Amino acid sequence: MEKQKLQIVKIGGNVINDEHALNSFLKNFSTLKEPKILVHGGGKRASEISSAMGLVSKMVNGRRVTNAETLEVVTMVYAGLLNKNITAKLQQFNCNAMGLTGADANVIIAHKRDINDVDYGFVGDIDKINPEMISLLLENKITPVFCAITHNKKGQLLNTNADTIAAEIAIGMSKLFETEINYVFELQGVLKNIEDENSIIEKINLKKYKQLVDEGIIANGMLPKLQNCFNALENGVGKVKIGDASLINSTTTKYTTLSLK
Repeated sequence: MEKQKLQIVKIGGNVINDEHALNSFLKNFSTLKEPKILVHGGGKRASEISSAMGLVSKMVNGRRVTNAETLEVVTMVYAGLLNKNITAKLQQFNCNAMGLTGADANVIIAHKRDINDVDYGFVGDIDKINPEMISLLLENKITPVFCAITHNKKGQLLNTNADTIAAEIAIGMSKLFETEINYVFELQGVLKNIEDENSIIEKINLKKYKQLVDEGIIANGMLPKLQNCFNALENGVGKVKIGDASLINSTTTKYTTLSLK
């Protein structure tokens, strides 16, 4: 029996910070017919609010270090302000959405990242997705909207990279659906030259990815993003694309497609 298609869309960067861009994206997203899941970040907004509160955001290798104070801020921003605004806007566009953290209905269980070279604080690495519970929402035509907060089932919330959440949800759901991930941000794809927004690398396989990392073309925040992409492809996800908001409605041919071969 052929599996039903499921589209997992992750939004981040300036798409979230720009109200016009966000509204435009959510309006388009709401028109997607097949079952869909939205995952959002919000690191820039969290950094702005942290700064306004006198807290300094620390990043290592493109990932946020989360102390107790920072965890409080990101929980408020991700799970509250951004998640509920996005959910409300989707309802405006007749998409029946439900905003979730990993703790809600126990859908994403994680553990506090082990301390090796860097202590990332209250950052979570995902152990388990609950595909049956997520599927139950989809069957009832509810679109889950996940923010970047998980839990460890011991009462502790954890800050978890939204790209990782999108990848792990796609992997977990691939047992039930034919899954595809679209990573949407302000650029049209992975760029060969960060100064030239038209220098899109349209196809990246595993060999080319390793080459681009060695050359320093894929670095900083793009590095963990693509690590997640290839992990997803190696674990049952059918397709991964990276581009701007026009990607989800196939109104553009300019984006990056990732593949293993």
